[in-house]
Amino acid sequence: MNTFARPRRRGGGLWRVIVALLILLLIVWMAAMLFPGGGGDASAKGAEITPDLVKQGEYVARLGDCAACHTAPGGKPYAGGLPIESPVGIIYSTNITPDPDTGIGKYSYGQFERAVRRGIDAEGRTLYPAMPYPSYAKVSDQDIQALYAYFMQGVQPVKQNNHAEGIAWPLSMRWPLTYWRWLFAPKVRPMQAADTADATMARGQYLVEGLGHCGACHTPRAFTLQEKALGTAGGSKYLSGSTNDNWVTPSLRGELASGLGSVPEAELVTLLKSGRTDRSAVFGGMSDVVEHSTQYMSDADLAAVAHFLKSLPAARDEQAVVYNEATRTALYGGNVSAPGAQLYVDNCATCHRTDGRGYGQVFPALAGNPVLNGENAGSAIRLVLHGATMPPGRDAPTQFSMPAFRERLTDQQIADIVTFVRASWGNRGGAVSAHQVSELRGKPPVGQPTMTTYDPRVRGSDAPGPTAEEQAGTSVTDK
Repeated sequence: MNTFARPRRRGGGLWRVIVALLILLLIVWMAAMLFPGGGGDASAKGAEITPDLVKQGEYVARLGDCAACHTAPGGKPYAGGLPIESPVGIIYSTNITPDPDTGIGKYSYGQFERAVRRGIDAEGRTLYPAMPYPSYAKVSDQDIQALYAYFMQGVQPVKQNNHAEGIAWPLSMRWPLTYWRWLFAPKVRPMQAADTADATMARGQYLVEGLGHCGACHTPRAFTLQEKALGTAGGSKYLSGSTNDNWVTPSLRGELASGLGSVPEAELVTLLKSGRTDRSAVFGGMSDVVEHSTQYMSDADLAAVAHFLKSLPAARDEQAVVYNEATRTALYGGNVSAPGAQLYVDNCATCHRTDGRGYGQVFPALAGNPVLNGENAGSAIRLVLHGATMPPGRDAPTQFSMPAFRERLTDQQIADIVTFVRASWGNRGGAVSAHQVSELRGKPPVGQPTMTTYDPRVRGSDAPGPTAEEQAGTSVTDK
């Protein structure tokens, strides 16, 4: 009798695991293909299209800031092609003009509604969540119908093929997005007027949480890329600030140093309307928001947005920035012994002044600026490296630019300047290293970054205008 056991084949267990995984993958794929879900009726018909409905839809498109993402620099309106950076690669916005071959000209109202509020295109594929359909799920039927009317009859058709996504396989496969949508996209529930006497608050919440999709940039995202909260019901994470395309979006909640806690409603309205105030200016993606969206909003809607944002309590306990005269006194007296002080005087003080208060409606203040008082200095570094231009806004058509200093200053010099302004005039930001600057030097922002460098009111400072000596240019420090 043979007492020796038959030897096992090497790798047999591994092959069984591989086969089991392939079978599981096949089942998962088939489930996504056979049961895509999402709701809605692709064959549904909208309201009769009238000139008034088209006009209303144009305003709704402004509220939704559709042009900012679906219009590439130098391109035709709504023809797509804007690169949007994501953790998986570059996503390009699509052509949403009514061209029947390359745009959405053949979309029925039902297909349009499914794309906007449910994230499903005409072919039944799930859209990348760069399209903020989780927020648009709150938009009313009336606004969606008006939006459809505008894009079908109020937008010039443009024949322009969509750009292939810059995402490597297998991440470029669309069907796994079905599971993302199942897990993270809310059901379509149009927001109704809140059961409250404050109609302005209800309108503001609708605009911010729905059409304005402010949380897409200003709410932190989880590892799986969904926003950690889609509205106030999600808790204090909503609009508490985030990082996108290496810009740092500030909190839109009530933090006194890094949020809107010290900003009056009227001043916030002015910023959204014109892109600047006496002490602040927008940059990055918020420039696009002002240029394409908020400057066109009615005064009533701007007031509603500001009213709602000011109702949000702080997500972090902070003390307000108190203006400190020490830096101004030192610089104005010619004392540049502090690290970075001489660099600031040589490169920054002409516009932002030795007192850090800038010039109203022209060059924003640095004293008390939340971009300089937050934990992440990425936006400040990028502004110094790559510069920025404020957008033309309602009542303020003139544009002013921050020059790029990447060719003029070394990484260490930029780190010294940013560290200096983050610790001057009462600011409480931390130090910046040359390594942090180096990491951002070769990464100019692409697509639509984020929101604003809003300068909340600095307690104890009335931000006076330039002194006679400064106006005359006689100060040895204001070069």
